[in-house]
Amino acid sequence: MIPGPFEYHRPASVGEAVGLKSKLGDDARLLAGGHSLTPMMKLRLAAPEHLIDLQSIDDLKQITISGGVITIGCMATQTALINSEELFKACPILRETSLQIADPQIRNMGTLGGNVANGDPGNDMPAVMKMLDATYLVQNQSGNREISARNFYEAAYFTQLEEDEMLTAVRFNEPAAGHGYSYMKQKRKVGDYATAAAAVTLSMSGGNCTAASIGLTNVADTPLFAEAAAAALVNTSVDQQSIDAAVTAAQSIVEPAEDGRGPVDFRTHIAGVMVRRAIETALSRVS
Repeated sequence: MIPGPFEYHRPASVGEAVGLKSKLGDDARLLAGGHSLTPMMKLRLAAPEHLIDLQSIDDLKQITISGGVITIGCMATQTALINSEELFKACPILRETSLQIADPQIRNMGTLGGNVANGDPGNDMPAVMKMLDATYLVQNQSGNREISARNFYEAAYFTQLEEDEMLTAVRFNEPAAGHGYSYMKQKRKVGDYATAAAAVTLSMSGGNCTAASIGLTNVADTPLFAEAAAAALVNTSVDQQSIDAAVTAAQSIVEPAEDGRGPVDFRTHIAGVMVRRAIETALSRVS
């Protein structure tokens, strides 16, 4: 189908973009990579009167690592995340996750900001950002504010982002040197949303786990931070007993929908399988 008519805007700065968003209100939508919004417009599930294309704002495409803090502009593409060697050395799980998103054509245009901001529970990066305890930087004409990724998602497609705000960047602390990591994703075919997926980072010292974090994708109406599951690993050797406890804790919080990816029991089981594999892989990567 063909989208309805709209007026196209291409601001050159963040200030101009938020000014347009404030002026045009509910009639305007921000356009990043377009892979979520464009299909909705073609199906007439979304019919904005104005599109504000962010492609010309180079400041939103930057990836910076300074003083142990990683900041990624909302318009950095998945391909940019994959190709940044500096980012890979600092936080390798981002490359591993990006490589499992859709296909190369989509990754060339799809952005980190678009992936985390629209509240789609099937998107991969939100659970990773919860796992990393990331902060979302947002802006409107009144100024800037910060929202924890762990508090950002309210329900499917509902977030704490206000109508006149735009996400400008994602910021988080660089994981500890030598940490292990893994993003495990089970899907029906290449490029599909996950049946279930798990993001894990952990650190070890003297044979014991000193820190762990776990995020879950597409097993509830929001991404999940599996706090109790991660806690089950800390102060253990990450043996089978502690891994079993982490898997049980993770499965206890999932609420997957029954859909074409399988019934609830199956998707809950797969969530556990992904958590187990991600923990084991992360442990094998600790250096």
